[in-house]
Amino acid sequence: MSDAKSALAAAKTRLGGFAKGAPTLMQSFGGISRAATTPGQFSAAQKELVAVAIAVAKGCEDCILYHLDGARRHGADEAALIEALEIAVEMGGGPAVMYGAKALDAWRNLA
Repeated sequence: MSDAKSALAAAKTRLGGFAKGAPTLMQSFGGISRAATTPGQFSAAQKELVAVAIAVAKGCEDCILYHLDGARRHGADEAALIEALEIAVEMGGGPAVMYGAKALDAWRNLA
């Protein structure tokens, strides 16, 4: 994901197209997303890093980019990302190692 900024923009464009085709669904999903990332016991940044870890374990590159962007916007740092990626690898095994490396590369390219 060396061109993370372009890949993120493309993912957001695809989401926008889907939102136009299925506005009720995407508005509802947006509400779920806002509720899930609202600070509570975890900060918004921590919640976004949890989402990155799940995206890495599941192997969803667009999800990785979307939640990396959210984690950055909420003030997460690279050290916290690496800790989240360690958990992703624990839960996702070898494939998560590969997606974790992609996530770290994308993080650095989004800077």
